[in-house]
Amino acid sequence: MKTAIKSFAAALALTAAGTLAAPAFAASMSAADAPDPHAHHHHMMSDIMRSTVDYTAPAVSLVRADGKAVSLVHELDDGRPVILTFIYTTCTSICPMISQTLSQLQSDLGSERDKVHMMSISIDPEQDTPARLTEYARKYGAGPEWQHYTGTVAASIETQRAFDVYRGDKMNHNPVMFLRAAPGKPWLRIDGFATVAELLGAYHELVASK
Repeated sequence: MKTAIKSFAAALALTAAGTLAAPAFAASMSAADAPDPHAHHHHMMSDIMRSTVDYTAPAVSLVRADGKAVSLVHELDDGRPVILTFIYTTCTSICPMISQTLSQLQSDLGSERDKVHMMSISIDPEQDTPARLTEYARKYGAGPEWQHYTGTVAASIETQRAFDVYRGDKMNHNPVMFLRAAPGKPWLRIDGFATVAELLGAYHELVASK
C-alpha cells in the first residue's frame, strides 16, 4: 500500500508540473516531495478490490467521439470482450492515470487488441464534446478498439448509476474499471488503481472462462 501511495502522489506532482508520467516512473519519487492539490482523492488510495457483479446497461443513447449517436447497449453487446471506464477530460489526477494504464494495456495486448472493445464514458458531458474527446483520445494514443463517449447529462448519470459509480460531483469520482468477457456474462469490477499486468491477467482469465 505504501508503494501505491508513493506512486499516486508522485504522479500528482508530475501532473501539476504539466507533465504526465507513467506510474512505473512515478514510483521512484518521494511522496513527501509532492504537492497536494487533490486531497479529496486521498481516501481512494488503497489496494484494488475485485468483485463480480451483474449490471444492466440502460437503454440510453450516447455520442461517440466521431460524432455518431449510438446505443449504449449495442456498443456494449457487439460480441467483443469489453473494458469499460468512466473519465472526464479536465481531470488532473485519477483519469490521466487510468487512461495511461489503458494506453499501455492497449499496447501490451498486441494483436489481441483488435478483439477487445475498450470504452471510456465521460462523466462531464457538458464540457466533453466529441471534439474534446477526440483530442483526449489522441493524447493517449487510442486506437480504433478504444472509443470515447459523451452525450446528455441525463444519459451520463443514468449510465453511471447503472454501474454504481455515480457520486454526484465529478470531483468525487473513484478509480474503477469494468471487464466483461462477452454479452450476457457478469462484469468484473476492479476498484482502485489496477496495474497493466493486473488488467492483462484479468482480461485473459475472463476470456479463457467464457
